[in-house]
Amino acid sequence: MQQGLTAERIERRLTTPRAAGIAGILFALLFGASLILLRLALPETLLDKVSWTEQQVKSVALATTMTPFAGITFLWFLGVIRDRLGDLEDRFFATVLSGSGLLFVAMIFVASGLAASTISTLQSVTAGQSSEMVLFTRALMYQMLNIYAIRMAGVFMISLGTVWMRTRVMPLPLAIATLAIALMLLTIISFSLWIVLVFPAWVFAISVYVLSQALRRPAGNQATE
Repeated sequence: MQQGLTAERIERRLTTPRAAGIAGILFALLFGASLILLRLALPETLLDKVSWTEQQVKSVALATTMTPFAGITFLWFLGVIRDRLGDLEDRFFATVLSGSGLLFVAMIFVASGLAASTISTLQSVTAGQSSEMVLFTRALMYQMLNIYAIRMAGVFMISLGTVWMRTRVMPLPLAIATLAIALMLLTIISFSLWIVLVFPAWVFAISVYVLSQALRRPAGNQATE
């Protein structure tokens, strides 16, 4: 009897709370805000030059400060999604889901590091060197975000949408919309940071749905999580 109670308590401690869906909302807000700050501080095209002002430097600094926390909350969001699948999770799709999610976080960390390195070296180089350095690091950052990170986000969404369609864990229209958005992210070619905002917007919508479903369930069911 005592062993049964102990096992039940351990199981309750190890199960992710449904309310942890708030992590996805935090990721969407943090990552979305950092993208907006970067976009407002940097030109739309790679050919445009940047005349750095104090406000632009502060915007980029704030954006790069928020990115690590966005990555942390995304990892928590990934855990929430996998917990929702439970025993229905397929090993193949679980590997693709986790791998693409981790690579996405790595890519946005690299892009954020490039942006941070740009503003941290502005005071120690000449004007000509600064211009060349900004052009190179900005182009590399755009490549990381708009080519590699956004493709990994698309793979993440395709694997998740496919699992949802097979298991019916989420509503069918939501799974179909996820696959449609994922295909768009995989095929679109653009260096606009506004395109990247599609992914945090999707995460926000999914997290709101998961959280609302959790709050609607009876308190007795939530006590076991």
